[in-house]
Amino acid sequence: MDSNNLSTPPGKSRLSRLIEFLGLRRSIVGLLSMVILVGMGEHMAEQFLPLYLMALGGGFIAVGLLNGMDTLLGALYSFPGGYLSDRLGTKRALLLFNLASMVGFLIVVIFPYWQAVLAGAVLFLSWTAISLPATMSLVARVLPKNKRTMGVSVHSLVRRVPMALGPMVGGLFIGVWGLELGVRLAFVGALAMAIIAAVLQQVMIEDDRKNPQDRAAASSAEHNPLRLWKYMTPSLKQLLVADILVRFCQQIPNAFVVIWAVGTAKDPAYVSAFQFGVLRTIEMATAILIYIPVAYFADKSNKKPFVVMTFVFFTAFPLMLLISKSFMMLAMAFVLRGLKEFGEPTRKALIMNLAPEDRKAGMFGLYYLIRDVIVSVAAFGGAFLWQISPEVNLITASAFGAAGTIWFALRGRDISAPPPAPATAKEE
Repeated sequence: MDSNNLSTPPGKSRLSRLIEFLGLRRSIVGLLSMVILVGMGEHMAEQFLPLYLMALGGGFIAVGLLNGMDTLLGALYSFPGGYLSDRLGTKRALLLFNLASMVGFLIVVIFPYWQAVLAGAVLFLSWTAISLPATMSLVARVLPKNKRTMGVSVHSLVRRVPMALGPMVGGLFIGVWGLELGVRLAFVGALAMAIIAAVLQQVMIEDDRKNPQDRAAASSAEHNPLRLWKYMTPSLKQLLVADILVRFCQQIPNAFVVIWAVGTAKDPAYVSAFQFGVLRTIEMATAILIYIPVAYFADKSNKKPFVVMTFVFFTAFPLMLLISKSFMMLAMAFVLRGLKEFGEPTRKALIMNLAPEDRKAGMFGLYYLIRDVIVSVAAFGGAFLWQISPEVNLITASAFGAAGTIWFALRGRDISAPPPAPATAKEE
């Protein structure tokens, strides 16, 4: 079967053509199953952690600390995640990362204290960041180069399904059982789904450390980020600078979006917890609708315009949020927030294509290590800007986004579509 060619023999069914078009190999399906289950549990509870921290006696500084931890831990875990994936193989590494998240969920369920929430978060907040290098490495290993943007896009699309549904379910839990019990029960559900995901990923994902060549590659996995830095191309470094500035725009107000919309017990705002879940669903539905069309055109054309548009949407969201003081206005803001995913799969595929073939997971980890260590400053600083005023927080965020967009528009290199694969190309 020629997996590099989108044309398929007339005898193939429409389902077979769709599966081939989307790159749905067995290991990819196993990965997507894990993404849905772990993501569903994660987003049922994690979206409401700022409110939960406030209810347990933590203040705005505790919320800022949680947001900063999310970004900083994501950075610190990214490189070890890439190294462990190169060293252990994707299958074993993902199991290890899943077990760490389960322990974090269990801590929050057992101990209803804001300090315990932060301690558990050290483990469960790490899952997305630490597993991303392994996930991208799996996509690169299983799919040919001219299908990788589609593979990343399908992964991103599926990842948004639990992002859309999870907050709605979590909002219902809070509506039925109250904030504190509802969030803890949501974490019980997250733990159960993580266990099921661990079983499925071990059954469906192919072991990539079976033969001597794979084991030899594992022994050469680079554990020193300074040595790996020399493999990062100038084009990737320009993208990294722009990405850092735009992520400042994202992280400065990130933890306070729910507080702007829902408020606190002392200062209720514009929507209920369930309505906030609906807003998140609107955001994710918007992202889901654009992923496949954008991936199709991005694989056939230059990449830079897609990334620039993504940065524009990042920049516009804080300003739109600033003027949104009703459910309908917030819905429009969250549509805009969903559109920021316009070129995200393209950006990730670009990193993947520029990374060395034998160190893709490690290079992903290095990129996110550098980016998120720096951006964690913005996540921590967002709390202090919010204490000055929400307006200062949101306007400052948008200014950083504009700087990153202009930088990449002027300095970022365009990446052309890969040449078509020959008709005789064999399946990778």
